[in-house]
Amino acid sequence: MGNWQDKRILDLFGIELPIIQAPMAGATTPEMVIAASNAGGLGSLPGAMLSIDAMKAALDQIRSATSKPINVNFFSHVAPEPDPVGQMAWRSALASYYVEMGIDPADPVPSSNRAPFDDAYCTVVEDYRPEVVSFHFGLPDAALFQRVKRTGAKIIASATTVAEAKWLNERGIDAVIAMGQEAGGHRGNFLSDDMSTQIGTIALVPQIVDAVSVPVVAAGGIADPRGVRAAFALGASAVQIGTAYLLTPEAKISQFHRKALQASQGDDTALTNLFTGRPARGIFNRLMREIGPMSNLAPAFPTAGGALAPLRALTEKNARSDFSNMWSGQAAGLAREMSTAALTRYLVEADLP
Repeated sequence: MGNWQDKRILDLFGIELPIIQAPMAGATTPEMVIAASNAGGLGSLPGAMLSIDAMKAALDQIRSATSKPINVNFFSHVAPEPDPVGQMAWRSALASYYVEMGIDPADPVPSSNRAPFDDAYCTVVEDYRPEVVSFHFGLPDAALFQRVKRTGAKIIASATTVAEAKWLNERGIDAVIAMGQEAGGHRGNFLSDDMSTQIGTIALVPQIVDAVSVPVVAAGGIADPRGVRAAFALGASAVQIGTAYLLTPEAKISQFHRKALQASQGDDTALTNLFTGRPARGIFNRLMREIGPMSNLAPAFPTAGGALAPLRALTEKNARSDFSNMWSGQAAGLAREMSTAALTRYLVEADLP
């Protein structure tokens, strides 16, 4: 299937295959990034849950094992103002679970560790100079954006609507990731919080292709060569794939998450804001079923996860997913278990009728 005609992404990033391994915070390992890049795709390191020292260590490991282009991903959210009343309401909604688990509802809870792109992260980019830098939830402020530009990195970002894609294009990014509503993990929306108007990949990609001057990367609901071929037919120059990489041995996920992915039928995911405060697609668990996947009580991103941490820690000891996010796109049932390198090649080299 190596006869794709639009090679702008290949030329832009200096890669051999039009496959971007999605940056999945908490699940992507340096080993996954290395394997994806060495196989000819673009390996992507997620930075939002890494401290500065941890990010440097990961980049040192990656750079020592591959000379191929890599992508480093960051979140561009604005840290929320303290909201003690909202936090109390959220903890009150979870209080019955605390009592059930034998935890004092008044015990202090940890803070969430998803950090927005800032001066310290930007300095790491300047020092390590990854070939590609990607952003989620819009873009950082103009000064930080220009600092990244000056490193020579190609900048890409997620859009969940045509309006978001145009906004990104106007601000000088090098490619747009068209993120359909089928995609797993956090939605990349930043101009609208209305999840009822999010668009599916097959409708979103060609409209963004027609609306922007830069190449488009398709994401969402793509987990096998058929989806890759369909994305090219819609006008995409490359695809970004996440969920399928979760079944590789290089992925760092729990056994119950892996089993849930293996058993997925495509109708067992939903958008939920319970785990972080922002909508993200994941496999149903007890918390999502009993509270409902979306709740107005969930505090602002990324603070919702703090109150869940004690419940999550206790249940995960018993291999239970009651209070743990299991991010997944709708195409998990199409994923096949193989190594990261094999998957990267399979997605574009498999023979189709």
